[in-house]
Amino acid sequence: MNFQSWQIWRDRRGRLSPLRVGTLALLLFPVAKALVDYADISGGARPLNDLIHRAGFWALVFLGLSLAVTPFRRVARYGNLIDVRRMIGVATFIYAFAHVALYVADQRYDVAKIFSELTTRLYLIIGGIAWLGLAVLTLTSTDGWVRRLGGMNWRRLHQVIYVIALLALVHYFQQTKANVTVPVFAAGLLTWLMGYRLLAWRQGGGELSTLKLLVLAVVVSLLTFAGEAIGIGLTFNVSPLRVLDSVFDFDVEIRPGWQVLAAGLVVAAVDAVRARFNSRPARVRTAPAA
Repeated sequence: MNFQSWQIWRDRRGRLSPLRVGTLALLLFPVAKALVDYADISGGARPLNDLIHRAGFWALVFLGLSLAVTPFRRVARYGNLIDVRRMIGVATFIYAFAHVALYVADQRYDVAKIFSELTTRLYLIIGGIAWLGLAVLTLTSTDGWVRRLGGMNWRRLHQVIYVIALLALVHYFQQTKANVTVPVFAAGLLTWLMGYRLLAWRQGGGELSTLKLLVLAVVVSLLTFAGEAIGIGLTFNVSPLRVLDSVFDFDVEIRPGWQVLAAGLVVAAVDAVRARFNSRPARVRTAPAA
């Protein structure tokens, strides 16, 4: 493998790619933020535990971002986004690997204790399965594996990413002890991504209309409101309707359902603008008369 193959900031033609440079900066942002927060992390009660949660959180963020490449490139009419999906996928596994490596270090490399934890604690079992799935997909993400497996078999294998995303989200929910606002928001976004793919599949592929994106945003936000209310109701043994009474109480907190709705409306607005821009006929310049 030559040095040029490691220059991930260049496209397949060897040219400097602003898209890849921007993506690389985004993927390195969590590392930079951890360095900036070094004093707070090192001064905390459990520095390693802080880093464990940071690495796991960003692994989940980049996992969702990799799933968002397909709908975003269609909505934005920017097919070049597919060029950075592999970068994001590999970065997802790197952060997931760091998540596990830091956990092992936090357990002082006690193999017996680590094995016991990974085989008896449900949220660690679920997280471990998701991690193994990510490892397999990362190892088979190269062009060589695409040729070995064949395009169709490779695509079928990598569709496991949807199951992995669900397991990672469940793992995140289970290890969150107090406020579940962020996990609920993440669940709403994942539901939107899955809903987008379902609608695209039902219509035979291609772009969804702006109207369908609007309907999807509203439906997913309602599901997010309902899911959060039911979850809180079951956890604290209260009526979900009481939880829903606080939906419009913006002084306390903006519920995840509103955040999901806002994100969905932004996507629909981008689609409307891009559709209008692309529908404009190109101006034809006529040569001056002789």
